[in-house]
Amino acid sequence: LEARTGYDLKTAKRSLNLMFADWANRGLNQWTIKQRTINLTASDGEYTLDADVIDVLSVVVRRDSTDFSIDRISRDEYISIPTKTTTGRPTQFFVDRQITPNLKIWPLPENSTDILVYDALTRIDDADTQTNTIDVPFRFYPCLSAGLAYYISLKRAPERVQILKAVYEEEM
Repeated sequence: LEARTGYDLKTAKRSLNLMFADWANRGLNQWTIKQRTINLTASDGEYTLDADVIDVLSVVVRRDSTDFSIDRISRDEYISIPTKTTTGRPTQFFVDRQITPNLKIWPLPENSTDILVYDALTRIDDADTQTNTIDVPFRFYPCLSAGLAYYISLKRAPERVQILKAVYEEEM
């Protein structure tokens, strides 16, 4: 299709953003893993994460330049902890994946000198915030163009959806 109107450009950007959401759900945006830190506060076991965080892959507690790995637990395991006010060096974490995600750790930190270091899988920048280069490695360009063609075909060329979806999935 040719972008003949401003609406054509808006719909293409919207389609790109939908495709990026699909990639995030598939876990394909490994290039957006960012290491972040949180300064722990004694007896505080809940920390709000940035809204761009999709998931937390791994967490360590840094104490006196030594990293201690902590284990991920499920929502069910977290809710089943009988005494959530226990303090000590955190050994477990749970990611509450809400619109603004929340990281819960247990036991509660015993001091305010520890640092939580975590690898966050973050959201790909929206297409409408880009000026020149989209936040995708060059090796994904064929998949990006095939995916964009597929998503636009859903609106503008329904007769081509099946073939374009097959090409998109193959490029994936």
